Amino acid sequence: MKYNFPEQFTWGAATSSYQIEGAVNAGGRGLSTWDVFCERPGVVSNGDSGAGACDHYNRWRDDIDVMRELNLAAYRFSLAWPRIFPAGDGAPNPEGVSFYDKLIDGLLEAGIDPYITLFHWDLPQSLQDRFGGWRSRETVKRFADYAAFCGERFGDRVKNWFTINEIMCFTIIPHAEDRFAPGGRLTEKEVNQTVHHALLGHGYALRALKESVPDCRVGLVENLAATWPLYETDEHVEAARKAFRRRNSQRLYPALTGQYDEEAYRSEYGEMPNIDEGDMEVIGTKADLIAYNFYNAPPVVASSGDKGYKILDLPADYPKTDMGWGITPKGLYWTLRFSSEEFPELPIIITENGQAAADVQERDGSVMDIGRIEYYRSHLEMCSRAIDEGAPLTGYFAWSLMDNFEWADGYSKRFGLTWVNFRTQERTIKASGRYYAEVIRANRVL
Repeated sequence: MKYNFPEQFTWGAATSSYQIEGAVNAGGRGLSTWDVFCERPGVVSNGDSGAGACDHYNRWRDDIDVMRELNLAAYRFSLAWPRIFPAGDGAPNPEGVSFYDKLIDGLLEAGIDPYITLFHWDLPQSLQDRFGGWRSRETVKRFADYAAFCGERFGDRVKNWFTINEIMCFTIIPHAEDRFAPGGRLTEKEVNQTVHHALLGHGYALRALKESVPDCRVGLVENLAATWPLYETDEHVEAARKAFRRRNSQRLYPALTGQYDEEAYRSEYGEMPNIDEGDMEVIGTKADLIAYNFYNAPPVVASSGDKGYKILDLPADYPKTDMGWGITPKGLYWTLRFSSEEFPELPIIITENGQAAADVQERDGSVMDIGRIEYYRSHLEMCSRAIDEGAPLTGYFAWSLMDNFEWADGYSKRFGLTWVNFRTQERTIKASGRYYAEVIRANRVL
């Protein structure tokens, strides 16, 4: 069977600013919450930080050459808010703006379409210090202003935008678990309030971008709580569908419908946030697309309990990535299927999908990451199947273009299509990168 893709399908790879740029003290950049978080003893593996990362700030031209070698049609990257506005507001930083001007122009000259994420977790520390970050509507206001500036500055060349990447990773994980920046545990209600404010930020940023770049496409990037039926009977499919709706009642559904399902929210996430008049209208501002980051998902079976489903734990011998995450390509298929059923008019982009693997560079410099090839193959087969069945999937971005700073895991986990020697900053395209380049060339799974 040939797993083909539509002729106009967009193939790309993704990164984020703090994970690859380095140069945290260069070009007038301000402190981010991740700069400060990494200084806390014991919160990042080996005491690592993104201070050096992949030195993309200085090596972006070389990295565009790598993108061309991978046959990428598009590149998704994030802007570092503290590089553009060092304090989060005030006057823009000319050197930071110039860096992104050059990067965007370089991509376009190489025939690569830039896809920009406005916020990928690196909040200006000044906003955290002054307002408590996403605990405050003051941060929401400044995010809207930041979005407006970026649209006005870069929108003549960039037509594809994402407002925010993975809300839970700078709200729930930091404040319920104290594992990511900015850290610091909050009460359940306070945590949920940060999520609500982030959704507000998305809505206001979406409006600001559409006003400044009327012909652009904008959407939210969500690492949704994906599910898949253990096997495809009507009973278990319906159970997985119920789980999809309830488990995504906090972020995905409000962003796409402008409403909270309070019963599901309270059941899954606890106390409701404070909601001001007009909030839900802003949050539900119509997006042009929805973007999903997918890595893994648990299986679901029907249950006689109140919810109608039961989430199953994966057994110890189940295949897993180097992060310990189960390899569950069926979860990606059902994400696309459920999303297309629930939101049939909304195009979908997979903005991240990839595998952490214990890569080893051979003496000849090669990296034969065969497991990652199979990971991509199995997931792309599910994408093709979903498209054949009517899912409006229009693009796919592999995570990641290169090995990088993997947040609390530091440099101990590698997701890249490209090997990075963090001592010399040498780049080497892995076997999976060569495979992905051929998939793009053929426009089908190989």
